[in-house]
Amino acid sequence: MRIARFSTGEGVSFGVVEGGPGEEVVSAIAGHPFAQVQFTGERFPLSQVKLLAPMLPSKVVAIGRNYAEHAAELGNEVPEEPLIFMKPSTTVIGHGENIAYPTSLSDRVDFEGELAVVIGRLCREVPVERVKDVIFGYTCANDVTARDLQKKDVQFTRAKGFDTFCPLGPWIQTDLDASDLALTTTVNGEIRQSGRTNQLINDIPALVAYVSAVMTLIPGDVILTGTPAGVGPLEIGDEVSVGIEGIGTLTNKVVSRD
Repeated sequence: MRIARFSTGEGVSFGVVEGGPGEEVVSAIAGHPFAQVQFTGERFPLSQVKLLAPMLPSKVVAIGRNYAEHAAELGNEVPEEPLIFMKPSTTVIGHGENIAYPTSLSDRVDFEGELAVVIGRLCREVPVERVKDVIFGYTCANDVTARDLQKKDVQFTRAKGFDTFCPLGPWIQTDLDASDLALTTTVNGEIRQSGRTNQLINDIPALVAYVSAVMTLIPGDVILTGTPAGVGPLEIGDEVSVGIEGIGTLTNKVVSRD
């Protein structure tokens, strides 16, 4: 099931996206999708609604250097344990929204296409074998990074924390085996990243168990699982897309913040 959060101009709703490419229809549901899905009877062509970030998480927990080739391309060692950092909730935007390049503060902003895990239940210290019970679904993510500031600061908060630096979408796929999915990032239609989730050093059950041993996870929280090799810079005017097999494609344009 594909769960979208959308606006018709008269309010924000959740809905189920049905139909194939170019023929998608959004069927509105009552309340929140974490409860039992109940359709309202309202249906909208996807082309006539605005997709929003599919979830507004209390926190985004990101995993660094979780693909060996990506760690190597930046001259880093693979960490012995998952390397976790946080992105503020204010970094989150949806499909079709603009990434704001802070040109007065950074000279290099990179794309990082990733698979995102959306938590569906309040949980803490989740055993690996129970992780599937707390996952609501999966979506595409772009862990946008001011690379020069990351190198300058050493820790990641400023480089990863600018408003608009965490596009999520276009929707959440709830019925999916995410253990071996193709992930592709393109910039202006040119492929820049091509990987598979079976290349993750720490797989999804291990990551959720590890993060939940540190902090309580709340329904809607997002875990970014890491990016494959091929990261690179974005320029003003670029269009960047993250596509994941079985989910869809998240597309955003880069504009100047200043």
